[in-house]
Amino acid sequence: MSIPRVAHLRLLVVVLLVATACAPLQRGSAPPAPLPPQQAYPALFEAVQQAELFEDQKQFVDMVPRSEPARIEADYLARRGQPGFDLRAFVSARFDAPASHVSPALPTRASLRAHIDALWPLLVRDSRQVPAHGSELALPKPYVVPGGRFRELYYWDSYFTMLGLHESGQAQRSRDMLDDFAYLVDRYGHIPNGTRSYYLSRSQPPFFSHMVELEATAGGDGSLYVRYLPQLRAEYRYWMDGADGLAPGSAARHVVRLRDGSVLNRYWDASDTPRPESYLQDRQTAAQASGRPADEVYRELRAGAESGWDYSSRWLGDRRQLHTIRTTAIVPVDLNSLMQHLERTIAQACKQAADEACASEFAQRAETRRQAIERHLWNPAGYYADYDWQRGSVSEQLTAAAAFPLFVGIASPERAHATAAALRSQLLRPGGLVTTALDTGQQWDAPNVWAPLQWVAVAGLRRYDENDLARQLARNFLARVQAVYASDHKLVEKYNAEAGQGGGGEYPLQDGFGWTNGVTLKLLALYGEGADAAAR
Repeated sequence: MSIPRVAHLRLLVVVLLVATACAPLQRGSAPPAPLPPQQAYPALFEAVQQAELFEDQKQFVDMVPRSEPARIEADYLARRGQPGFDLRAFVSARFDAPASHVSPALPTRASLRAHIDALWPLLVRDSRQVPAHGSELALPKPYVVPGGRFRELYYWDSYFTMLGLHESGQAQRSRDMLDDFAYLVDRYGHIPNGTRSYYLSRSQPPFFSHMVELEATAGGDGSLYVRYLPQLRAEYRYWMDGADGLAPGSAARHVVRLRDGSVLNRYWDASDTPRPESYLQDRQTAAQASGRPADEVYRELRAGAESGWDYSSRWLGDRRQLHTIRTTAIVPVDLNSLMQHLERTIAQACKQAADEACASEFAQRAETRRQAIERHLWNPAGYYADYDWQRGSVSEQLTAAAAFPLFVGIASPERAHATAAALRSQLLRPGGLVTTALDTGQQWDAPNVWAPLQWVAVAGLRRYDENDLARQLARNFLARVQAVYASDHKLVEKYNAEAGQGGGGEYPLQDGFGWTNGVTLKLLALYGEGADAAAR
């Protein structure tokens, strides 16, 4: 082959690559997943995060390289030892900051409901075209982000956002988000924590079956169960990977086989390194855990992030110190309730698809899991709780996760009412249902109340005719949301159960906020008579 011919072909390849990178994403296409920053430019990544170049460690991993990461890494290695090297200037010259979205001022006297309706368009993002070397994952359709530093699509957040979109008459936006999640399953084999390359090693609480149920129910289209059956089954395979041949009293990936043979699930992460978005914090936590291998601590922190409760005393060995975290030793009651709903949903979809063998298999799996939950995740004191599979004991700690068996409808009436009584006496506060009764400084402990758990509890209580408690909880939470809105004119990620905005955790309080918007609209629809006027 002649040299001009080779040059021509190389030019053609470059043109095609550029065209592909710039073309809108279509369902079924499979662009290569970008390398996470800690792999794309490892030495530079570590230097930037160790130097705390940015106040929020998520900032750098969301920045977009202006050229090939390998070239930037090589350039850094060549220059870092030179006199007068300026790391900040080096990064500024080679990276673009994440896209910022300046929100226009909204009317300050709008009702809470009208304010949320006006917020939705400000939280919509479109990732059909993404920068070639950044950490953002492409998606086929626009979607709603939580807000603040959370500038990408998140898994479990989105279910509660979708509830609110339906209340706002934006059913198509909600359906688009379901399609985005189906695309993620098709593309990566699971739904990642969020749509960043550094989130691909884990997922989040599996709400995909609830999303399918929401769209099928809201639109009166039962055929959607069959349409999304391939993705439902793929999600299940991801969470159950490693179950075959697992010995009693052992665990593999997300699966635990208890000593009696029961198969349940846990949170887990495929990586055992510091989280890129919280790199320095994880290094510091591991350093405090004397006698524990650092990679063990990192995996536990990552698994805690997958739980959505990052972090909470329910994962901590001593219930107080983050470095005692042991998430993978816990069989969570919320996760297994969601998995049971996934099994039931697959059984329903298979039945509609006239696949009786599949329907029978998954109905049996769902019943087997229900029995295991009743056997192992019930505290005789009168509430559902997590199970420590390594120690062989049910947790003594009551958390808001106890509402999940009610939410998915697998609790017996007796146990549902007992759990409701425990939630009322131990976790109900003036601002709603606190996550736990312990105040540890972790954000998923007291005194914080979180919108998604308010909805899970309210919906679960209503399912078992605990209507007075559901109404009281909902109105307490709405009163807190309305009070903060009246004083600060915003909705935030979490709230303080006693007064004002929530606190604790690894980052400043975020506003926006997707799931708070969604749950607030649902609760206003159920219990909001006159509430809008109170928020003016």
